[in-house]
Amino acid sequence: MSKEKLINLLNGDCLEQMKTLPDNSVDSIVTDPPYGISFMAKKWDYDVPKVEVWKEAMRVLKHGGHALIACGTRTQHRMVVNIEDAGFEIRDVVSWIYGSGFPKSLNIHKKDERCPEGWGTALKPACEFFTLARKPLSEKTVAQNVLKWGTGGINIDGCRVEGKPRTTHKDGNFRTTSKDNRGGLNSYEFSVPLGEYPSATGRFPANLIHDGSQEVLELFPETKPSRIGKPRGTKKKGLFANSKFNKVGQEHNDSGSAARFFYCPKANKKDRDEGNNHPTVKPTALMQYLCRLITPTGGVILDPYMGSGSTGKAAVKEGFSFVGCELDEDYYKIAKARIQG
Repeated sequence: MSKEKLINLLNGDCLEQMKTLPDNSVDSIVTDPPYGISFMAKKWDYDVPKVEVWKEAMRVLKHGGHALIACGTRTQHRMVVNIEDAGFEIRDVVSWIYGSGFPKSLNIHKKDERCPEGWGTALKPACEFFTLARKPLSEKTVAQNVLKWGTGGINIDGCRVEGKPRTTHKDGNFRTTSKDNRGGLNSYEFSVPLGEYPSATGRFPANLIHDGSQEVLELFPETKPSRIGKPRGTKKKGLFANSKFNKVGQEHNDSGSAARFFYCPKANKKDRDEGNNHPTVKPTALMQYLCRLITPTGGVILDPYMGSGSTGKAAVKEGFSFVGCELDEDYYKIAKARIQG
């Protein structure tokens, strides 16, 4: 992909469109494909993508490049098997927890009063998954692969749940302050003496993300304050016990809901104010975080199932180049307007 073509939007079947792209030409894949649940009787959602689609996507992806592929709770197993059969390594599953799901359950008693009351047919949806997969390395080590292709790792520091200490008062006493992370819902209090420790880089990103809704926050317990914010030693014995080589994490001296341990993207109320009527749209802030998590600086992101363009919009906002495929002409036009805007 040339420097001039920072956005490449393709209208047509993704399997055919990806065949026009060169080998090893994109750095990551972030996509929300059909779940295969016949959502709202939509024809495009009759089945999960076939193995052939993921094989073509893997050909285009650089060695060591990661993919985050959304999947539903009912058909996740089928999605993952196809991804794995295409040759990807399954690395993890990232859970997206939200409180906005609406139960689509049938009240059996209302259909026939001879049936017991209080029985239905479905649970309230409150989570979706993103399968984290990786194209196999071409080199012997991850480091060698990163040096050759720029891909192979995950952007840990760029995706931490942030909380950075400020300065102290002039008299040297601790200053207790608070710091919002990028999502704005992970603020907490901490106290650090000036110069004693470097700024905390934030909590290690987890394989769970939540939307910060009240329903979700109430699921997390309240926690007691931790100790002062310095790296903890390990219980390992021997020469390197408790050395800088074996620090297992940062202590933050904070308290409150355990929800602060996990990333929470801000919901963007403007997402649907851009002509975006796609029924399965994801928050732009969520997609920005996922793009940033697996894409090297200045990299190219591929979305074979572009829909209304949330991944593309997120990629551009994060400074990445973007290649997107969309079969439906109406959604393609919406995506083009959102991404180029």
